[in-house]
Amino acid sequence: MSAAIMMEATGGPEVLRLADRDVPEPGPGQVLVEVAAAGVNFIDTYHRSGLYPVALPFVPGLEGAGTVVAVGPDGPSGPAADRPSVGDRVAWVDDCGSYAQHAAVAADRAVAVPEGIGLETAAAAMLQGLTAHYLAASCPPVEPGMRVLVHAAAGGTGRLLVQMAKLRGAEVVATVGSAAKAEVARSAGADHVIDYNAADLVAGVTAAVGPEAIDVVYDGVGAATYDAGLELLRPRGTMVTFGNASGPVEPKPPLHLSAKSLWLTRPTLWAYMADRAEYEARASELLEWIASGRLEVNISERLELGEAGRAHRLITGRANAGKILLIP
Repeated sequence: MSAAIMMEATGGPEVLRLADRDVPEPGPGQVLVEVAAAGVNFIDTYHRSGLYPVALPFVPGLEGAGTVVAVGPDGPSGPAADRPSVGDRVAWVDDCGSYAQHAAVAADRAVAVPEGIGLETAAAAMLQGLTAHYLAASCPPVEPGMRVLVHAAAGGTGRLLVQMAKLRGAEVVATVGSAAKAEVARSAGADHVIDYNAADLVAGVTAAVGPEAIDVVYDGVGAATYDAGLELLRPRGTMVTFGNASGPVEPKPPLHLSAKSLWLTRPTLWAYMADRAEYEARASELLEWIASGRLEVNISERLELGEAGRAHRLITGRANAGKILLIP
C-alpha cells in the first residue's frame, strides 16, 4: 500500500484526506516514482476548490521530485530516447498526483536532477521556477534597462522572478505585504520594495520610480492589484496577469486598455513548455542556475503529507514567504 491525499469532492482544505491505496502501476509512457517531496502551489487550491474543474476522485499536486522505481511500457510513439531509468533522480511538473508516496509520472514530463541539487530543492523549483523562467524569458523577454514590477515578490514565484529579472539586467520594483516580506524581496535583489500595507501601492511605486514608469507588470495576485498595475504602466506597457491569489480579475471590455495603448496577456506555463524540447531547455537552464548558485530557492515549510490541508491554508493566507513542501 501507498499513502496519498485523496479528494472525493471539491471544497475547503478539509476535503484533502490522507488515505492508503495500492501502489500505482506505471502505464504506457510513464515511470513510477518514489516521491521525496511534493510542491504546494496556488493551482492546487484551484483544483481543490473547483475553480479549475478536475475529475474526482483526484490526487492533487502538479509538481514533485523523487527516484524512479519502475518503468512502464512504451508509449504510443514507442520508447523515448531520454526516458528515465530505474534509480534515476527526477523532477517534474504538469502531471497530477504528486501528493503521494508514489506517483505515476509521464516520462516526457520527468527531467533529470543534476548532482549537487537535493530532491527537495528540485521539487520546490519546478512549477514556480519554470513559471518565473517563461515570464522573464518570453512573456515578454526582459531586456537590460527595462523596469519591471513584481507583485507578491516574497512568494515562491515572485522571489524567483525578481532574481531572474535581475539576471537579465532589469530594474525591479517589488511589492510585498509586510516588513518581514520586504526583507525577503530585498534579499532576492529587488531595487525598490513597496509594502502595500504600510503605504498606498500606486503612491509607493510612483515615489520610487515616477508616474507611469513601469514597462511590465507581473501580477500573480489578481483582483486586488490589477487596476493599480494598469495605472503604473507606461504607455504601450505590458500587463502580465498570471495568477489569482486574491481572486480572479473581473471581466473588462478591451477598451480599458486603450487610454495608454497597453498590452494585456493572461498566459499559462503549459503553453510555454508544451513540447519536450522547450520544457527540457527551460528546466535545464533553471536547474543549472540553481546548481551554480546564481538562483536561490527559498523553502519556508516542510510539512508531512497528512498536513496538506494546513499547507493550503498557509498558501491561501499568504502568511508564508517561500515554498511549501509536503514530505511523504
